This record gives sequence, C-alpha cells and structure tokens, in this order.
Amino acid sequence: MIPATKSLQGEGAPPHFRLRTALSYCAPLFVNGIALPFFPVWLTGLNFGDREIGLILAVPMVVRVLVVPIVGMLADRVEERANVLFWSGALSLLTAIALYWTSDFWPVLLVYAIQGATYAPYLPVVESIAVSGVRRWGFDYGSMRVWGSIAFIFSTLIGGQMIQKWGGTMVLPTMVGGFFLTTMMAFFCPRIGPTRRRNQPINLQAPTGGGLRSPQLLITMIGVSVQQSSHAALYTFASIYWRTLGFSGTQIAVLWSIGVAAEVMVFFLSKMLSRRFSAWTLIFFGSSICILRWILFPINLGFAGYFVLQCFHSCTYACVHTGIQRRIVASVQETQEASAQGSYFFYNGMFLGLMTLASGYLYAWLGVSSYYVMAGVAAFGLAMVMLARNLQPRSSGFGERAGEVS
Repeated sequence: MIPATKSLQGEGAPPHFRLRTALSYCAPLFVNGIALPFFPVWLTGLNFGDREIGLILAVPMVVRVLVVPIVGMLADRVEERANVLFWSGALSLLTAIALYWTSDFWPVLLVYAIQGATYAPYLPVVESIAVSGVRRWGFDYGSMRVWGSIAFIFSTLIGGQMIQKWGGTMVLPTMVGGFFLTTMMAFFCPRIGPTRRRNQPINLQAPTGGGLRSPQLLITMIGVSVQQSSHAALYTFASIYWRTLGFSGTQIAVLWSIGVAAEVMVFFLSKMLSRRFSAWTLIFFGSSICILRWILFPINLGFAGYFVLQCFHSCTYACVHTGIQRRIVASVQETQEASAQGSYFFYNGMFLGLMTLASGYLYAWLGVSSYYVMAGVAAFGLAMVMLARNLQPRSSGFGERAGEVS
C-alpha cells in the first residue's frame, strides 16, 4: 500500500481500528465460507438441474452489480459508511429466513436474487473503510484483510463436518446465523467519519493515477474482473464434481479451506510483496497461474492433486486482488474510495454473474472440460490488463513506484 513513516502509522486512528476492521471482514466471509461451497449442494437437494443451479447462482451476481455502485456513491456521502453495514446485514438476514419457505425454482431464484442485492454492499464498504485506514494512518491492508480469509477457512471446515452429518439441510441454519453475525458486527465496525474531501489535508501521498475515470484504471478493473470471472465454474460446480469423484464432505471442505489458507499466506506477506513487486507484476503473475490452474483442473488428480491445485488460489485470487487494490488506491482520491470499490465490484459481479450463468450451460454440455473455456477467459482478462499496463506513463517503468501503491 501507500508507504507511511512509522510516526504516522496508527497516529490519530480510532481505538483498536485494525482489530475492529479485521473482525468486520470476518463476518461476511464467514457467510461466504458456507454459501460458496455448500449452497449449490442445498440446491441439488431441491432436485434442480445444472442449468437451474447456474441461473440461481448467476442472477444475484448480476443484480448486485446494479446495487453496489449506487450504494458506494451513497457511502461516500454519508457521515458514517459503517452505518450502511447494518442495513445490508439485517435485510440479508431476512432473505435467508425467507428461504425456509421456498423450494420451487422461481421463488428460490427471486429470494436469492434479493439477497444478492441486499448483501452486495457489505464487503465493499468494509474494504473502503480498511483502505481509508491505509491512507490516513498507514495501516497494512493485508494484516486486516487476512482475518476474513481465516474466518472463511473456519466456517468452511465446520460446514464440511456439518454437511457430512446432516447433508444440505445444514446450509440455511448456518447462513441465518452468519447473517445475524454480520448484522451485529456492523455496530463494532470503526466509525471514522466521512471520506476526506479535497480541501482537507491528507497525511499520505496523493494518488496520481488520473482518478476514477482514468482509462487505465477502467481497463485494469475490467481485465481483472474478467480474469476473476473464470473462477465461476469452480465456485458453482467444484463441490458437486468432487462429490461425484467420491470425496467426502470433510475432504471437500479441506479442499476449499486449503485454497483460502494459501490466500491467507499472501495477505500475511502482502507488505513484503508490495515492497518487492509492483501491482502489475502481481496481477500478471496471478493471471498466468490462473490459466494453468484451469488447464489442469479437468484431469482427475485425486485428492492430493486437487489439494495442491487449490493452493494456486493464493496466486489466482490473492495476488491479483492485492494488485488491483494497490492500483485503485494509486488512482483515486479518498473522496472516491467507496465509489471506486463499488465500480470494481460492479465489474467483478457483472462478469462473474455472466460467467456463472454460462457455466451452467457449459457444464451441462462439456462437463468438467468446461474448465478449458475458463482458461481462455482468464487469458483474455490477462490480455486486457497488459493493454492497460501499456497506458502507464513511460516515466514510471515496469517496476514503478510513481503513482502506485507500494
């Protein structure tokens, strides 16, 4: 992230800012640790086909891309961004409870789409608060973000044990409990006041990347979002595919968890990585590994092989995510922070939603070979980021630090 001297780190920050922000990441990622691997299993329990499952999982992703940018702009203008978290968590809790009374395709699709809209702003708002802490007081982004990944691992492992014992019926009660936790955590999230306006002093280096409308930032966010959307088949059908290979619920939970554990290591090391590598290098490297990951995935590697392959998530997600966050901070003022995060989540959600929808048809048509298509998608995203990199002013070079978070 943006370098800060030791005298600035934490000076003037709200009490326990880093701890409270880290815990604010834990709540939404605890929910994701249950919903991402096991909600498709609950859907199969309702006897939905591959296309129906793909559609149910895709529609909320498309819906949220319309919601997050709007809420992001509102969050930039309210006195306390953290207040948005309460409404996001509480409304999502209501939709999780409503799923108890749905079992047919269209009601499930409608309720889950509403949940996608209400829950979508939660993590981007937490992200914007964390990055404000980086800007104002020099906190390390990775040391806060990593605890959300740890919560994901914990909930996935617990979920694996529960689904082994009770099957897909455990999904909804656990999601309700997770959404209740997110609602309560909204009161614990740091209150840091409104985003700094341009006439207010900022104690850290100002961004020089051209702002939110920068063509370079726009193409970079779209390219990264396309690359990230190649994970759609993994998120939608990996658990189902692994069950057909005879893996137990515990083994599936371990596979999901080891991927996030590898991601955790990157966030722990993010400060060191930021000093040694540019944001572009991290994005290029992670995207290249992503192509390799999907080429290898259709091969039946056995549990040990998929265990190793899941460790690639440290590159395909964490390295790329760290790189794009650095590019966002380098490109926009804090007054646009939540808007920038909303824009990124807009592109991310839009492409992930479209690819999730497409993956339902691809998986029904090609089966596990659909991951070769995902490799092509990742390659296209990498090409877009390379195009964006060429828009960088010549003066900053490949290993640049000018105008970039380091």
